[in-house]
Amino acid sequence: MNTNRDWKSYIKEVADFPKDGVSFKDISPLLADQGVFRSAIVSMGEKTIGENKPPDVWIGIDARGFLFAGALACYFGGGVVMCRKKGKLPPPTIDTEYNTEYSYDFISIKKGNGSAIIVDDVLATGGTLEATNRVAGLAGYDVIDNVVLIDLKYVPRIDNFDLDVKSVVSYE
Repeated sequence: MNTNRDWKSYIKEVADFPKDGVSFKDISPLLADQGVFRSAIVSMGEKTIGENKPPDVWIGIDARGFLFAGALACYFGGGVVMCRKKGKLPPPTIDTEYNTEYSYDFISIKKGNGSAIIVDDVLATGGTLEATNRVAGLAGYDVIDNVVLIDLKYVPRIDNFDLDVKSVVSYE
């Protein structure tokens, strides 16, 4: 099993992308290596469900969260629900507004029910993750946990961010 340090060697820093002052974490090399990607998926699942049964659904956040949610569902069981920017899912949807470190936007999800774990690639300010938790609850899901591949602990969180988020890689 790969360690946190091993995973970091597969994550490349891209300075000033998508805008000046932002250090983007490129996970493409991690995704391209079957063994490394699988070990990250196993670790993400173990951190959220351990020996418990999987959630009814894994909610993936647009767009890289879809990759992880799909892989978690295939490995551990459960379905996949997509949470996307407004206008990207066919109606009817449940929508909510939110702020990211780059923009002000709306996020949408389809109505549903059952237990859910929300999945994304990176936790930065927490705006998108907080909005996804909010809209998932409005849509009828019982959110039981949150998991990301990378937690950027050095990025200030939005006001009142109080979610417990599991991660397999963190940057202080």
